[in-house]
Amino acid sequence: MGTPASQGQLAKIASVLVTYVEYQRELGLLGFPRSAAAGVQAPGPTRVDASPRDLFTEAGVAQARTLDELREAIGDCRRCKLAPHRSHVVFGVGNPRARLVFVGEAPGRDEDLRGEPFVGRAGQLLTEIITKGMRLRREDVYIANVIKCRPPENRNPEPDEVATCEPFLVRQLELIAPEVIVALGKFAAQTLLRTKTPITQLRGRWFDYHGIRLMPTFHPAYLLRNPGDKRLVWDDIQKVMGALGIGSARA
Repeated sequence: MGTPASQGQLAKIASVLVTYVEYQRELGLLGFPRSAAAGVQAPGPTRVDASPRDLFTEAGVAQARTLDELREAIGDCRRCKLAPHRSHVVFGVGNPRARLVFVGEAPGRDEDLRGEPFVGRAGQLLTEIITKGMRLRREDVYIANVIKCRPPENRNPEPDEVATCEPFLVRQLELIAPEVIVALGKFAAQTLLRTKTPITQLRGRWFDYHGIRLMPTFHPAYLLRNPGDKRLVWDDIQKVMGALGIGSARA
């Protein structure tokens, strides 16, 4: 038999378990109920009422009244295990009063080095969607990620990292108060919507995220590997344009 765990070790284990269970509860797993879908034919949620804000109660974050104050409250973040591996906290960029927010997964190598989201090849494609497709300027919208630090080797963010970091995104969205959110890719869509439904079933459909219209679509990095699906993303973007009253696109 091994030696009994110390009180400190038990407290640490308990803390990790609480974070994990809370995160699973927010996902609607482990037998915990989550909000029922309303008015949809295909499987998947249409309204998100659960919020991760309760997982993070630092006064500076909760009391931030501007994006600058929120960024200051986050500081040189060391709250999770990603900190030792990153170069920069990638907070987000764009119009603090944007009508449209794009949300991705996490920074990649280029983003980590520059401290700005979507600046690599996938970012260039997103910029083309915004400027050439929607005929907006990149600075007219706001761009952020669920996770603010690059995971090692661009691996998927882990549950404890999401539990620590997602409340920053929630506060960003509260402060910006956009009319529409575009969730880019599987991870962003499933995290925001608290679902495991595949992105192929989520994309192209409107959801309600705390009173904000949310449109999931494929991530630009996916389009670099599967250029034939660009037409599907364009269909989704046209719906977004229609919702915002841009051009004659459909809603």
